[in-house]
Amino acid sequence: MAIPHLTAADGTSLPAIGLGTYQLNGAAGVDAIGQAIRAGYRLIDSAVNYENEGAVGRAARAADGVRGELVVTSKLPGRHHSFDEALTTIEESVYRTGLNRIDLYLIHWPNPKVDRYVQAWRALIEARERGLVRHIGLSNFLPEHIDRLVAETGVAPVVNQIEVHPYFPQQEAIDYHREHGILVQGWSPLGHGNDLQQHPTLVEIAAAHGISPAQAILAWHVARQVIPLPKAASPQRQIENLDVFGVQLTDAEIEAITALGRADGRLADQDPAVYEEF
Repeated sequence: MAIPHLTAADGTSLPAIGLGTYQLNGAAGVDAIGQAIRAGYRLIDSAVNYENEGAVGRAARAADGVRGELVVTSKLPGRHHSFDEALTTIEESVYRTGLNRIDLYLIHWPNPKVDRYVQAWRALIEARERGLVRHIGLSNFLPEHIDRLVAETGVAPVVNQIEVHPYFPQQEAIDYHREHGILVQGWSPLGHGNDLQQHPTLVEIAAAHGISPAQAILAWHVARQVIPLPKAASPQRQIENLDVFGVQLTDAEIEAITALGRADGRLADQDPAVYEEF
């Protein structure tokens, strides 16, 4: 199954959907991630804090013939934002995966009260120059954080991974990223443990297209040029989540799903302006 790609301002191209791997750990995680790669996933998302870089790396190394197509991702935790610690952490990430390099490395959260994210960004730039990582980006950064990074280092991220789902559509943030040529990845794109997939609007739109509510949500992400990262362990769900690129939602349907947004739509009230994760 050929997956379309989206391109950042600097020419970096990323698959238009990826696999979330949070809680896919150990041997079962290796199996689930390996299945996903065989199903057609090429963007695999991980993080130091998920404690599964080893499982992701093992599955990637076992993927005969497609390693060159894979975008293996990891993220720097907040406790290692100082420059030297960040570089060592990135080295350890590479060693844990067993790969020659990591394709995409992100800062997991800005942690603005600690205020070391510029140091961390300089470390990612250095890691890229040293060939430890291929592309660098951010996760959960707000526009003001990104503006500061670019002002102080001259280097823009290729991607920012943020919370995006119909209850929290992030239209203003998406507009900002598009204006600056930064790709957007969406975490928890299907919501997480909430009633989103039972919402009458989504059930109705899904029925009109002969697809599941989850597929309708993912098609909405694709239509907005957000790269969703749904997590799925079962082969059936993995394949279903990939099978969304032929779905043509109407403008009215896209607007109806976006209109489900709520002021308090965040899943866990994790506002990057104040939230800290270590």
